[in-house]
Amino acid sequence: MKVFVTGVCGQLGYDVMNELDKRGYECIGSDIADTNNSKYPYIKLDITDENQVNKVICETAPDVIVHCAAWTAVDLAEAEENISKVEAVNSIGTKNVAEACKKTNAKMIYISTDYVFDGSGTEPWKPDCKDYAPLSVYGRTKLEGEKAVSSILDKYFIVRIAWVFGLNGKNFIKTMLNVGKKYDTVRVVCDQIGTPTYTYDLARLLVDMAETEKYGYYHATNEGGYISWYDFTCEIFRQAGYDTKVVPVTTEEYGLSAAARPFNSRLDKSKLVEMGFSPLPTWKDALSRYLKEIED
Repeated sequence: MKVFVTGVCGQLGYDVMNELDKRGYECIGSDIADTNNSKYPYIKLDITDENQVNKVICETAPDVIVHCAAWTAVDLAEAEENISKVEAVNSIGTKNVAEACKKTNAKMIYISTDYVFDGSGTEPWKPDCKDYAPLSVYGRTKLEGEKAVSSILDKYFIVRIAWVFGLNGKNFIKTMLNVGKKYDTVRVVCDQIGTPTYTYDLARLLVDMAETEKYGYYHATNEGGYISWYDFTCEIFRQAGYDTKVVPVTTEEYGLSAAARPFNSRLDKSKLVEMGFSPLPTWKDALSRYLKEIED
């Protein structure tokens, strides 16, 4: 199996390449950067350039494309000068990749997000739920990407994730560890509920999916129940051995950010087991392994 991975300079793409290599698959990475420091074959690729996407994917002729590339800076996406750029990457770029998949008859795995939902209520969102009402530019453009994939292809996996952390990039855990070193007390929102996703664990699942034809929509975060960002921070500091005090505040008390965050990011992951996939380990276990990784 030959696999082409977009966005390998990010957290998830980096781990997907490592997982593919671990299993002995041929893997080719791509990103917008001129160079990549990994040991794997790499092609510079601007996914917003339709001709370039077609050329690269037709020449490499992969069996599977794992599409991790995305604009993920949620607040910056709201800036007037950035909206067209976000649309170009998340919407048009994904459409370009999907069309190239169709031409080469490749499977496509598209990474989406809890932000496609409006975050209302308290019930976990089902993967096949179509009650979309994204609150942000990021959420809207990722949903447009989903619709492009599902309308162009038959052989696709759309995998929604949330609260992502991994080795290769910035994330909430790294931010909290830095803040916890500097301050005695931190304020963290307690009314946004979801579950973290460790890219190392997710990469294993995505390669499991690539090995099958069990296409469709899935939700994939770590197990261990639904928590708030406040709960997550308390556990980060506990495992890291920090004495930093964590004060729970509402989103309103914390202060408005440029992009609206969903309050309910509970994702129902039962379909994974129903379709024969192994769920991800618990988030506390994932956090423990991650903290050891970043210490080394």
